[in-house]
Amino acid sequence: MPNRLLLVIILISAIRIDYLLRFSIGDYGKIHHHTNIHGYQPCHIGHNAWIGQHCILDSIGGISIGDNCGIGAYSQLWSHIKYGDMMEGCRFYTEKPLVVGNDVWLVGHCIVSPVSIADRAMALVGSVITHDMAYNTVYAGCPAVAISDKIGGGQFAPVTIKDKLAAMQVHIAESGIDAGQVCVVATVAEFGNDDKTYFAVATRQYRKTGSEAERQLMHYLLPHRAKFVPIVDR
Repeated sequence: MPNRLLLVIILISAIRIDYLLRFSIGDYGKIHHHTNIHGYQPCHIGHNAWIGQHCILDSIGGISIGDNCGIGAYSQLWSHIKYGDMMEGCRFYTEKPLVVGNDVWLVGHCIVSPVSIADRAMALVGSVITHDMAYNTVYAGCPAVAISDKIGGGQFAPVTIKDKLAAMQVHIAESGIDAGQVCVVATVAEFGNDDKTYFAVATRQYRKTGSEAERQLMHYLLPHRAKFVPIVDR
């Protein structure tokens, strides 16, 4: 049904994706020029991804990137660290999955070791990530350390359902789409049985129909106004 429709935008210009790589990407993903994606373990990127120019995604140990993630230009995500002669006693060897949660933002020029990054974590420009990153925490530096307490909080601040509903109505009006083809509600339980595309602001999910209005609205919302992921049929 509708969720089988795949709406992916990949800006291809000197992009390399290893032919041996088991690669997948969700809807509305953008991969910019001179990005290198290589390895032989699975590399999965979720919905609404933004991969900036000149990035490296190393999936030798495997990479999993959640929904709504931004990887800024010139960032390097590594799932392995190896080179030194182990027979001679080199102590530095790692090959394990790099796991990135949802709504993670690596602003740019970030270097990431094979770590686990919790949802909503953020790394500022030039961060060198050597340890796991905590939920909704901002990091900076080399090596990167948490600085949320110094800048007034994490990447995200609380927003009420009422404010989200109001914001979406403004976005629909400003996008110029046929508003009769979409409907914004608080929760998935409020989805109707008609052919409209329903958006639930509480969980940021939508019921995908593939309509022109839906595509136009998603293009208008991304990357910064709002992000929604398709609800999965049960």
